[in-house]
Amino acid sequence: MKHSAFSSVVLRALINGRNNCNHSRTAAEMRRHCAGAGGWNRGFPCWKRMMASEPLRPPAEAKSTEKEKEKKKSEGNSIVASSYWGISRQKVTREDGTEWPWNCFMPWETYQSNLSIDLTKHHAPKNFLDKFAYRTVKLIRIPTDIFFKRRFGCRAMMLETVAAVPGMVGGMLLHLRSLRKFQHSGGWIKALLEEAENERMHLMTMVELVKPRWYERLLVLAVQGVFFNAFFVLYLLSPKLAHRMVGYLEEEAIHSYTEFLKDIESGAIENVPAPAISIDYWRLPKDAKLKDVILVIRADEAHHRDVNHFASDIHFNGKELRDAPAPVGYH
Repeated sequence: MKHSAFSSVVLRALINGRNNCNHSRTAAEMRRHCAGAGGWNRGFPCWKRMMASEPLRPPAEAKSTEKEKEKKKSEGNSIVASSYWGISRQKVTREDGTEWPWNCFMPWETYQSNLSIDLTKHHAPKNFLDKFAYRTVKLIRIPTDIFFKRRFGCRAMMLETVAAVPGMVGGMLLHLRSLRKFQHSGGWIKALLEEAENERMHLMTMVELVKPRWYERLLVLAVQGVFFNAFFVLYLLSPKLAHRMVGYLEEEAIHSYTEFLKDIESGAIENVPAPAISIDYWRLPKDAKLKDVILVIRADEAHHRDVNHFASDIHFNGKELRDAPAPVGYH
C-alpha cells in the first residue's frame, strides 16, 4: 500500500515537474515554484531538472549566445581540416615579398637549368645489351612519329607522362633494396626520385599549353599501364639495361625538343608567353616565352641522359650504384 502511494506521488511529481519546468522561467521563479504547493512532490523533480539543465537565461541573452555559437561554427568551417593535427603550411613568399602561389613545389626547390650542357653527346652501342636498348628505342619512336607527326606540343605532353615513370620505378626499387639489405643507396634513391619529379613538372607545364583530348587521356592510361609494368620487370632483371634504355630515350627527347624549337623559330608554332608555373619553377624572367621553356626542358633531358648512361656504365663495370656518388642537387 505504502509502495503504491509512493509510486503514485513520484509519477505525479514527474508529470507536474516536466510541465512546469518546460516554461521559460528565471532561476528565482523556479525556486519559488518548486517551493510552492506540492512541497517535496514538485521540489525534487524541479531541483533535479535545474541541476541537469543549462542555466536559464533571459531571451535577449539567449539570442546573443546563439549568435556567438553560429559565429564560432562559421569560423570553424573556414579552418583547414589539417590544422587540427597541427599541420599547416608556413607562410612562403617570393623574393619580391609576394605570396608563393604553388603547393606542388617550394621556392627552395626551384633552380636554373644548365643551358650550356652538351646536347650532342651520344653513347655508341658497344655490346648486345646496348644494341638491344638502342634499337628498341628507335622502334618505339616509329609509331610516335606516325601518330603525332609535327604536333610537338601534344607529343611532349604525352611522352612526359611516360618519361616520369623510370625514375620513380628505379627509386622505389632501390628504396626497397636498401631496406632489405640494411644498406645506404649512395644518394641514388633521391637522385632518381628527383628525376621523376622533374619530368612530372615538365608535364604540368605542357598541360598549361596543350589541353589533352579524351582519346589522348585514354592513350595515357594504356601506355602508362603497359610501360610501368614492363619497366618494373626490366629493372628487376637488368638495371643496367633499364638505365641504358632511359639514356637513349632521353637522347630522343632532346631531338624532339630541338625540332620543337625549330618550329617555334620558323613561326609554325606561336611563341606564346610562358606559363606562370614554369617561370617560378625554372626562375625564368617574367616576360619569358615558350621558347625559353623548351630550352630549359631540353637541358633537363640532357642531364637525365647523362645520369642514366652513367648509372648503366656503373653496372656494366660490375659495381652497384651506391659505389659511385649520385648526381644529387641538380634540380
